[in-house]
Amino acid sequence: MRTTVRHTGRGWKMSTKLLIAVLIGLLALSGAAAWRVWSGLDGAEMTVHGYIALAAGVALSLVVGGGLMALVFFSARKGYDRIDDPSRDDR
Repeated sequence: MRTTVRHTGRGWKMSTKLLIAVLIGLLALSGAAAWRVWSGLDGAEMTVHGYIALAAGVALSLVVGGGLMALVFFSARKGYDRIDDPSRDDR
C-alpha cells in the first residue's frame, strides 16, 4: 500500500522549520570552529605539491561519487534493484 503526501499549500510545519534552524545553527558553529582552528595554525604553509594533492583528492572524490550515483540511477531505471514479490501490488 502506498502512502502519498499531499501538499496543502499552507507552508512548512513548525517542526520542519525548527529542524532547519537547528541544522543551520550547527553548520554555523562548525564553520566557526573550523575557521578558528584554521586561523590558529600560524606558520603552517602548504607547498605547491600540497595544493596539487588537495585538488587531485577533491577531483577524485567527485568522480567516484558521481560515478556511484550514476550507477545507482542506472540500476534503478533498469530494474536491477526491484524485488519481485507477488504479495506486493504496487506495479
